[in-house]
Formats: sequence, C-alpha cells, structure tokens
Amino acid sequence: MSVDKAELCGSLLTWLQTFHVPSPCTRPQDLSSGLAIAHVLNQIDPSWFNEAWLQGISDDPGPNWRLKVSNLKTILQSLVEYSQDVLGHPVLEQHFPDVSLIGEFSDPEELGKLLQLVLGCAISCEKKQEHIQRIMTLEESVQHVVMEAIQELMTKDTPDSLSPETYGNFDNQSRRYYFLSEEADEGDELRQRCLDLERQLVLLSEEKQSLAQENAALRGRVGRPEGEGAPGLTAKKLLLLQSQLEQLQEENFRLENGREDERLHCAELEREVSELQQRNQALTSLAQEAQALKDEMDELRQSSERAGQLEATLSSCRRRLGELRELRRQVRQLEERNAGHAERTRQLEDELRRAGSLRAQLEAQRRQVQELQGQRQEEAMKAEKWLFECRNLEEKYELVTKEKERLLAERDSLREANEELRCAQLQPRGLTQADPSLDPTSPAVENLAAEILPAELRETLLRLQLENKQLCQQEAAYRERQEELQRHLEDANRARHGLETQLRLNQQQLLELRAQVEDLQKALQEQGGKTEDVSALLLPAWPSLVPSP
Repeated sequence: MSVDKAELCGSLLTWLQTFHVPSPCTRPQDLSSGLAIAHVLNQIDPSWFNEAWLQGISDDPGPNWRLKVSNLKTILQSLVEYSQDVLGHPVLEQHFPDVSLIGEFSDPEELGKLLQLVLGCAISCEKKQEHIQRIMTLEESVQHVVMEAIQELMTKDTPDSLSPETYGNFDNQSRRYYFLSEEADEGDELRQRCLDLERQLVLLSEEKQSLAQENAALRGRVGRPEGEGAPGLTAKKLLLLQSQLEQLQEENFRLENGREDERLHCAELEREVSELQQRNQALTSLAQEAQALKDEMDELRQSSERAGQLEATLSSCRRRLGELRELRRQVRQLEERNAGHAERTRQLEDELRRAGSLRAQLEAQRRQVQELQGQRQEEAMKAEKWLFECRNLEEKYELVTKEKERLLAERDSLREANEELRCAQLQPRGLTQADPSLDPTSPAVENLAAEILPAELRETLLRLQLENKQLCQQEAAYRERQEELQRHLEDANRARHGLETQLRLNQQQLLELRAQVEDLQKALQEQGGKTEDVSALLLPAWPSLVPSP
C-alpha cells in the first residue's frame, strides 16, 4: 500500500494542528525550521523530548536554511533513537527523509516522510489512546490518509518491530469508518502471523525433543560411577536443564494459547470481511443508483436553469423594446433642440469673430506690456549695478580720505622735523657771520646739515612725498569716476520714471480692454449662448497681461 506523500503531508499538517504549539503549522514552509515539530514531540513524550532537548533547537533560524537543516537533523536523530531505544521499532532506510530538501525547499514529499515517523511515535507511545482519539476527531478523508500511513508502517516494518497489538485499538476504532479493503489486508497479515507462530512451535518442539534426549543421556550417565566431584557437577547441570525445560514448556504453552487465540481472531476477521464485502457490494449498487439519480437531477437542473435564462432574456427584450420607444421620442426632441442649437451656434460664431479682433488687440497689448516689463527689469538691473558701483566708490573715497588725513598728519610731523632741521641749519649761518670764511653753501656746511639729518628720516620724507603725489592723482581720478557714475545714475532714474509712466498707461489701457471684454461677455450671456466656451477662448491671456508688482 503506497500513500501519496504530498497528500499525506497535507493530512498530517491538519493532524498537527490538533496540538497546541506556539509556532504555526498550516503550511510546509512553517515546518521547514523544525520548531513546530519539536514542540509536538515534546507533547508526545515529555520525558524523552524534554525541555533540555527542546532548548537545543534553534528558535528563529530565519532565512538561513543551513540552521533549519541542522534543526531537522537533530529531530530526525532523536526520532530514530526514540523508535529504537524506547519503542523497539527500528526505522527502515526507505522511511528516512531528506532533511536538506525540507530545510531549503520545504519539499512536501520529504516532509510527509518525517511527519509519518512522528505519527508512528505518537500512536506507539504511552499516550497512544489520547492521540488515537485526536485522530478520530478529524474529517473522514484525513482519517483515511492517516490510516493508510499507519498501514504502510505496519506492512513495511519487520513483524517483531511492529506487532498488531500496538495498532489493534486504533484499527478497531477506525475500521467502522472507511475502506473495507483494508480488513482483508489485516486478515492476510494475521494469517502470516499465525504461520510464523506455527513455525516457532515446530522449532520449539524439535528443541524440546533434543533437550529430552540430552536429559535421558545425562540421567544414564548419572547411574554410572564417576569421579568424586562428577556427581555434584552433573546434578547442577541437570537442575539447570530442568529449569530451562520448564521455561520452554511454559513458553510452548503460552505460544499454543496465542496460536488458538489468533486462529479464532482470524476466523472472526474472515467472517467480518465476508460480511463487509457483501455490504460493500450492496453499497456499490446503491451508489450506482444514486449516481444515476444525480445525473438525472443535473439534467433537470440544467433544463430549469435554461428555462430561467430564456424567461430572463424575454423580459429583457420587452424592457429593451419599451426603452427603444422612449429613445425614439428622445431622438425627436434632440433633433428639435439640435436645430435651435445650430442657429445659436451660428450667432455665437459671429460673436466669436468679433471677439477675435479684440483678442488680437489683447495679445498685442500683452506682448507690449511684456516688452516694457523686460525693459524695466533691465533698467532696474543697470540701476542696481550703478548703485553698487557707486557704493564701492564711496567706500574707496572714504578710505582715500582717511589715508589723506593720515598723510596730512604725517606731513605736519614732517614739517615740525623740517623746522628743527632749519634751526639746525641756522647755526652754521651764524658761524659764517662770525667767520666770513665759512660759506653756508659750501660743501662743508651741506655735509654738516646732512650729518645732522638722520638717513631714515630722509628716506621716509622722500617716500611720503612720492605717495602724496600718487594719492593726489588717484583722488582726482576717483572724483572723475564718481561724477560719471552720478550722471549714469541720473540717466537710469529718468529712464525708470519714463517706464513707470508708460506702465501706468498700459495698465489703464488693459483695464479698459477688460471692461470691453466683460461687456462682451454680458452681451453673450443675455443672448443665452455658450458663454463658457467664449470665456475659455478669451480669458487665458489675462494672467500674462497683469503686470508683476
């Protein structure tokens, strides 16, 4: 019996939702991290899958699929150890899932294998009755898929690893719900079990006969004389063999009783299988009759739906006919109104032609105003430029004035020094008056004055005289430049005043044109025409005609 792993995955996801786990378990992607499966195993057997083991599972691996695979490997290893050590069910190699596909791609087939192992642990643990009752609360289709998974585990495991007693209660409770063919499979399995028990009985009987022969041989040897220590050893061996014989007899008796019970159970199951097959045949005939009635009902339902559609189509045609009459009446009214609108349109076209000339005048005035505004802005920029240059020249003039005052102060100090030098020169003249042989213009007198005047003071005096000449020339140039800029500023002011006057005249003319347009609009409104279209043609030029402040 083979179960579709994708369908098995969906059914086992529904079964996992009966457990109260903190993480969601509605999609295969929710189980790819292994956290939900770990919480379910903790609820199945808290003593084995304890809190310490649960802490070894990464809580939030996120998009890292390698952490998910690590969690799944830990869970799979714990499941295998639990099945072998606690339940005594070795897991076959064909039941091992590929945890890499589960962690990286959330493969539903491999996830179905892993959940199938979890299901096997749930129905084999100490709380198997509680878990079986949970399965019985699910839908019949889900129960059927879970039952097939359990049957697959029973048929593919070894007889010693999974006994029918483990799943007997679940089979007895679920047998009444679905698929009668599974009873025949269970009967075949029980027959195979009986045959295995019979073979074991034959082997035990042969072993019993061999032990009896050995016992007789040992008793014969006991009657013959042997060494001093031989009787005690033979007696001990005989007692051991007798105890083994008793144990084997008890085991034989137990197996014979089990064989009889299995035979009776097998006969009862065969009788139930025959009854269920007869019932299945009856239900099959009833299902065929029900299918035929259902097909007939579908045909009648289709006929009824078609009749309803035809009635709806007829009513819609009647309604459309009434609407067509109403539309014809409206068309006549619209034709009459159209004739009136055509006459009114001709009148509006005449008015529009008259308004076209006014619009051309408005466009000309608007362009003229824009040109005047451009000229005004250019003149304003020039005036700002001249004002900026005038301020710079005023600042330079102030600096030159300050430098002139400094030079004047330095000139006064030089004058005082010059006076002192003159006084120093008068002393040689007095000497010449006393001694006519000393001429003030003689080289000796000049050398004496030069020696009295310091060299640094002479250099400073020459440099200041040169700078004084240069500053006088710059001051004259700056005055000429300032007078020229003042003339340009006066010219710019006169041009600005002229433009402002022209702008005021243009604004007055624009107001007059607006008043004419408003009068024209009022006249068109009185005539009852489409004034909105005329306004749309005439008014777009107004915002551009309004001068900027």
